[in-house]
Amino acid sequence: MDTDIFCERLKKAREMRKLTQNELGNKAQLPPSSIAHFEAGSRKPSFDTLRRLSSALEVTTDYLLGRVDEPVIATSGDALFRDIGKLSANDRELAGQFLKILAERNVKNEK
Repeated sequence: MDTDIFCERLKKAREMRKLTQNELGNKAQLPPSSIAHFEAGSRKPSFDTLRRLSSALEVTTDYLLGRVDEPVIATSGDALFRDIGKLSANDRELAGQFLKILAERNVKNEK
């Protein structure tokens, strides 16, 4: 795990959700001091703690670990997330392109 990226992403996601370290700790059922240590890079989270942080922040573990740049999360109850596994690689790529077009259209409509 790249500790620098994790520290930055954790703090960024916490601030994006407008949470204090104390509030995130409560939401993730962790001591606030643990959040401070993770953001400072003096401690690394366990896998279970990483999952609790991502859930509390509503971001993927991949985002916190620096594997993806977008802090979005797809939930298992989301029909799109559930059905994507049923598609071939080519169809997944096509679906991704279509979703990107829709997202860009929505951004333009919000302006």
